Amino acid sequence: MITHLQGKLVEKNPTNIVVDCNGVGYSVNISLHTFSQLPFGENVKLFIHLQVREDSHTLFGFSSKVEREVFRLLISVSGVGASIARTMLSTLSPEQVMEAITQNNLATIQSVKGIGAKTAQRVVLDLKDKIIKIYGLDEVSLVSSNTNRNEALSALETLGFARKQAEKVCDTIVKKDPDASVETIIKQALKNL
Repeated sequence: MITHLQGKLVEKNPTNIVVDCNGVGYSVNISLHTFSQLPFGENVKLFIHLQVREDSHTLFGFSSKVEREVFRLLISVSGVGASIARTMLSTLSPEQVMEAITQNNLATIQSVKGIGAKTAQRVVLDLKDKIIKIYGLDEVSLVSSNTNRNEALSALETLGFARKQAEKVCDTIVKKDPDASVETIIKQALKNL
């Protein structure tokens, strides 16, 4: 079983990369989340999920162990294959996926291409308890229950920033300082957007 690859990133595309490990090039499928975190031409370390099928061995690479674990949880759900799980992690960050599942947010899960109402319900039903057990509800719900973060996010949207980008920045700020005021979050977000 391959658990990680470490080597030079020689080819980088939004859906796959090639990592050169001592002269052997490994083609690895990635999510957009991982794509955004990889520097081109430098040494990288990816956490790998190896999918073995009768006709192929496919590598899926992730920038963090948490993202790989969320991917593995998603593909354990009936009706969710590797491509849908990868699409979900391309549309939402691993934290947003866990948050949506633990809070029964079916609309967020259904916003992912290829996931209908029944599949979204199955994902929540199958994974909610597992995610709470593995990661603890406090860690997952800390960001979403923060009203200052929500107010700051609303203000940034009003200023014309894209919601997805603003959410990422606000979540990072709130994780560093959970008690940050709305003004503080907005000021720091404006520096990072």
